[in-house]
Amino acid sequence: MGSILVRYAEMGLKSRSVRKRFESILVDNLMSSLANSGLEGLVATEHGRIFVEVDDPKKASLALSRVFGVSSVSPVIRCSSDMEEMKAKIAEFSKPLVHRGQSFAVRARRTGVHSFTSMDLGRELGSAVYLANEEKGIRVNLTDPDVEIFTEVRDKKAYFFSAYIPGPGGLPLGSQGKVVVNLEEERDALAAWLIMKRGCRAIAIGEDGSAATKLLRSWDPSLKIASDQDMAEAVKRHKALAAVFGYTIEDFDRIKTMDIPVPAFFPLVGMDPKEIEERLERIRA
Repeated sequence: MGSILVRYAEMGLKSRSVRKRFESILVDNLMSSLANSGLEGLVATEHGRIFVEVDDPKKASLALSRVFGVSSVSPVIRCSSDMEEMKAKIAEFSKPLVHRGQSFAVRARRTGVHSFTSMDLGRELGSAVYLANEEKGIRVNLTDPDVEIFTEVRDKKAYFFSAYIPGPGGLPLGSQGKVVVNLEEERDALAAWLIMKRGCRAIAIGEDGSAATKLLRSWDPSLKIASDQDMAEAVKRHKALAAVFGYTIEDFDRIKTMDIPVPAFFPLVGMDPKEIEERLERIRA
């Protein structure tokens, strides 16, 4: 099995009790994401990090990078924090990554008590990579390297990885209340996405199978569709706390005449068409 390191950012700013609750929700969402992708895995939390063990790390990394609350993921290899074992492991790890004539850098960080400093760690591991690939004519470049190898030592364990796959960030889906979204166009899906990023679970009023619902469902496979209900009815039935619309400033006349029994959110009201399309392109990927 392979290992994936999952990071979160904003959740780490919360109080200990809130962070623990959010972590539990995030772990459930990660497991659901794996299941929806036809994967099985083991998820464990460890000092502000989440580790996932799966058979297909590449496929799983892409699935996990679409989970709200995740800031980034990285497939990793691991070993103990023994210096000689780390040097052997990073030397092996580096061989398929560093090619002839390329430059490289080792980015090392650590937490816990060790017999070496972070500077010692970077120097020793960098030397191990250089010696393992010396015949390729490689060189060290700490400013703008062709290849970066990251090392994270946490207490008695060490992790090596070469890529950060960005996630959406924000808060875990379901950590806040429900909202109802008027889902007619893709820009409505973008408005919903921005609110979902804040932890709200969306109930969509729209046509199931439309481009807008397909886009939103790619981020929430469990998305509920209330196609036969109007806004007020859907708000009441699903006990939603707010309604979400993809209106912009050009729709101001429609906004003024709205009569909604809950607060209405318009996340796109400050965006121009170009920014909306750029953001849509990012969430379509």
